[in-house]
Amino acid sequence: MSMKIAVMKERRANERRVAATPETVKKFAGLGVEVVVEAGAGATAHFSDKDFQDAGAAIAADAAAALAGADVILKVRRPIMPGEDGMDELTLMRAGQTLIAMLNPLIRRSDCDAYAAAGIDAYAMELMPRISRAQSMDVLSSQANLAGYKSVLDATEEFDRALPMMMTAAGTIAPAKVFVMGAGVAGLQAIATARRLGAVVSATDVRPVAKEQVESLGATFVMVADEESAQAETEAGYAREMSDEYKKKQAALIAETIARQDIVICTALIPGRAAPVLVDEAMVASMKPGSVIVDLAVENGGNCALSEMGRVVEVNGVKIIGHANFPARLAVDASNLYARNLFNFLSPHINGENGALSFDFEDETVSGVCLTRDGALIHPMLSAKE
Repeated sequence: MSMKIAVMKERRANERRVAATPETVKKFAGLGVEVVVEAGAGATAHFSDKDFQDAGAAIAADAAAALAGADVILKVRRPIMPGEDGMDELTLMRAGQTLIAMLNPLIRRSDCDAYAAAGIDAYAMELMPRISRAQSMDVLSSQANLAGYKSVLDATEEFDRALPMMMTAAGTIAPAKVFVMGAGVAGLQAIATARRLGAVVSATDVRPVAKEQVESLGATFVMVADEESAQAETEAGYAREMSDEYKKKQAALIAETIARQDIVICTALIPGRAAPVLVDEAMVASMKPGSVIVDLAVENGGNCALSEMGRVVEVNGVKIIGHANFPARLAVDASNLYARNLFNFLSPHINGENGALSFDFEDETVSGVCLTRDGALIHPMLSAKE
């Protein structure tokens, strides 16, 4: 029996992305899968209901109609839970349904209990193992790549000068200095974008392995190199929390570097933890008026002590950008990439003859992201009672 996929409209503030596109709907249809899209789900990413219909999807009038009889629910962000602002999305779902989205489970642990209690099999795409085979399913990378690009454009919008060196008859304009904090996917794209725009770029990261990547993009690497820094990356490829002593040494070097910058872009995140504060009030005060800070980590608490979620604030002439949901500011491309990530995750487990879904839990791309199954918490990061 073929399965039915429901694609929900996103209702959270500042969310313009959608979890499927006409392209992926057509691919699912080719596998014998029925897709139902809630009316207006793609509107903010410029995908019309007609676009989805032409690709083979049915359009449901509302969320309840879309979810009725669905086996799999595709979303971008975690469902709105009972007691939160907005329509309670969780109660529209029924036991036995499979929910696939960015669920932020390490921060929203209580949500995971709610999925289990409701009998929903929940899959958190941001827990995808960082292995070669899973690169096409890696939602963190696909979205961070766009966020890093957009961060530079957002900085230039608030920056009252040009980025490249310009030699004119009236004199030479010096290039802007851009400092990128964190050289993961977002940081590397920010470096590349700032370089393409002609800025002089430097970057820092706690992982020594990032030095080669940063320098390959034409930027200067700034880091305290010692014994601890050599162990700064986990086996999974994420940044490890550093000791207070190391942080103090690194902070002194960073403070000295930041004081000379025109634009600082902060991208540092630690999975399951609040974002580390990398730019304190004193560092902001050391920057010259007209400088700009972009905080890509603002939704997780922020890398800059003075950033505010959803706002551009000015402190002593320094503008601090804290836009909510940077990837959604490029909703078309972000939706296209995210939807492909979901298709690439699901398609190997769909029977091409009858469109039925059967997950292989021996596959680490499945077991690595499954939070709840048959009413129980099964992910090792969640199964231990806190």
